Amino acid sequence: MNMSIPINHTQAETEILSRFDAIKSGLVGSEAVSTLREEALEEIKTKGLPHKRVEEYKYSDLRAYMKSAAAIAGEADPDAVASVLNDAGNFGALERYRVVVANGRFVPEVSDVDGLAAEGVDLGDFNDLLACENGVDLLGSPKSAGSDATIALNTAFVQGGVVITVREGVDVSKPIELVHVATEQGAQVARNRIAVSKGAKLKVLETFAGDAGNGEINVVFDYDVADEALLSVTRLIVGQSAGARLFTSLARIGEKAEFKTLGFMAGPAFARNQQFVAFEGEHSEAKLFGVTMARDTALADHTLIVDHAVPNCNSREFFKTVLDDRAKGVYQGRINVAQHAQKSDGEMMTQALLLGEDAEMANKPELEIFADDVLCAHGATSGQIDEDLLFYLRARGIPEAEARTLLVLAFLSEAIEEFGEEDVTEELETRVRNWLAA
Repeated sequence: MNMSIPINHTQAETEILSRFDAIKSGLVGSEAVSTLREEALEEIKTKGLPHKRVEEYKYSDLRAYMKSAAAIAGEADPDAVASVLNDAGNFGALERYRVVVANGRFVPEVSDVDGLAAEGVDLGDFNDLLACENGVDLLGSPKSAGSDATIALNTAFVQGGVVITVREGVDVSKPIELVHVATEQGAQVARNRIAVSKGAKLKVLETFAGDAGNGEINVVFDYDVADEALLSVTRLIVGQSAGARLFTSLARIGEKAEFKTLGFMAGPAFARNQQFVAFEGEHSEAKLFGVTMARDTALADHTLIVDHAVPNCNSREFFKTVLDDRAKGVYQGRINVAQHAQKSDGEMMTQALLLGEDAEMANKPELEIFADDVLCAHGATSGQIDEDLLFYLRARGIPEAEARTLLVLAFLSEAIEEFGEEDVTEELETRVRNWLAA
């Protein structure tokens, strides 16, 4: 007989369970969606928030970090959203379309709905589709994600989001900035679906503006990259924040398609950027990059799983981390190659630069291969600034502080430039310089 052993809930877990009772009557969704929400909450009730005894969160103890759980933020006023956007300085003068999700809900009034429609891009309210008969399909997650607690929290509390659909063959002329705005302090929980139809091309910039205070931000991005399509995603997780920042990417890649993503993290006290990528069509490619900077006692976690479920696909994972003071970096990456996925080519590398004597990096690259005709490799390095290179620069009259900045910038820029999106390179390298100057 199986018996479930009750756990002693922390204050945060108790508050999470209570806030669900407070808002569940107003949550959108069909009966099937409501059932799925209840099941997701039961996962939290039974297991609690993930902690160091959960292998996937061994180095990122969310249960220990979250001392309390803020209430869900209320619906945002469009004027308040516009005010926050006016103060946001992401990507400067770069020409782009803007799609806004505020306090977890799509705000069409301040989004470029008409401009995108003229390009062949349709925008929909996630809640409208969630209320449909098959809305439960929007809350699915891949097998590789298992019963991930971050996804379960998102499923239980998701307030809304946006559905972006690029029509077949459309090459969108400008990037879409999908910006999440907080107009008040409180938890922000959203889910977005981005579907790039056959032969279409899209660049997405994912940014965040406003102050959610101690409330966690939990956003799931669901990408559907169809045959012969291209999707490039740049995600900025920046700014000082006390609440946990939890971001999940779910990507399905069709045949002869390309998926590129770069996660840039600098500032949050606790940030986890996790990705679950699955090849569903042959002769496709995934390129996943990460650039992380952390100081003080911050924790920055990149976790990813890439499933080579079909033959003849390539994946590249390249992550760079710089840590100062007592900051902690985490990289957990796994490449799965199914038994029939012959001719798979996967390569994973994570490198860390430790500027502080008490900084700590946890590297955990893995390969799980069941096919024999493959090319797969992984590597991990951690170390300090090369004193010989530092001496070389100082011997040529460069002050020590500037020399260190140049070496760190060169270290991180390797991943930024390998990502290959020139329109965001300057913005990202400027952020690196500003972080070092601070």
